[in-house]
Amino acid sequence: MSATMKTDAPEPATAQPATAQPATAQPATAMTSCLQPIDREGLEGLIAKGRADPKAVKTLKCRTVAEGRFRHLNMIRSLPAHVIDEPPVLLGDDTAPNPSEASLAALGSCLAVGIHANAVARNITINRLELELEADINITSVWGTGDVSPKPVGFDAVRVKVHLDADAPQAELDALIAHAKVWSPVANTFTKPVALSVDAA
Repeated sequence: MSATMKTDAPEPATAQPATAQPATAQPATAMTSCLQPIDREGLEGLIAKGRADPKAVKTLKCRTVAEGRFRHLNMIRSLPAHVIDEPPVLLGDDTAPNPSEASLAALGSCLAVGIHANAVARNITINRLELELEADINITSVWGTGDVSPKPVGFDAVRVKVHLDADAPQAELDALIAHAKVWSPVANTFTKPVALSVDAA
């Protein structure tokens, strides 16, 4: 009997092979290959607003509340509290980044924001953006309770590696990263003298 011959008799259930799934099948929730871009119209609106009033200054606020030991709750806008702690080696409970680590996170995020915004402004599509940051710090002063001989306090050096996959030549991406560094508010806070006052309320 020909293998292509049809029959009305039902085939046994075991005779029906399971439908093979392609090896490359992705779940419905799989991410697309490109980084979700910010709203271009919104960006253009911010650009126009800044050009209309280039000397405008915005005051940012944070309320820091000591919760106990070295754990602190930071209240910003109406967001959930941003927790800052210390690692066990610095007598903390290791429940969150410490202040210096949080400053690195702020720098990395600010640089990434600038890279992303400028990529959108330049019609560059980003597929992947990841920054690796590290910094050197001397902590022997123990917040002023330990060795207070002359030495740099705070970060002595910060290094950032930007992993950027985008649809532009490397030279353009290098220029994009350099431009983002120049105009990053947090990067500038790291590198320029800033007036700081700390007084009893």
